[in-house]
Amino acid sequence: MMMGSYMMMDNWSAMHWIIFTIVVAVFLYPIGRILRRIGLSPFWSVLALIPLVNIFALWALALSDWPRDKSTSA
Repeated sequence: MMMGSYMMMDNWSAMHWIIFTIVVAVFLYPIGRILRRIGLSPFWSVLALIPLVNIFALWALALSDWPRDKSTSA
């Protein structure tokens, strides 16, 4: 009985995976666009999917120097 609860992802249908892929794309696309606008690679948006890493990445992004800040201070 316990072994079956660990194997739940094996029972997902193709429709579940399609919905999961759409949700991930809808979630990551705007994050990638924001990262591109501030001069970072949009591939860094994958960090948003990793628990706890996403919080540290958000704080690092919030506390880093942004291009707008550099242009006004010069």
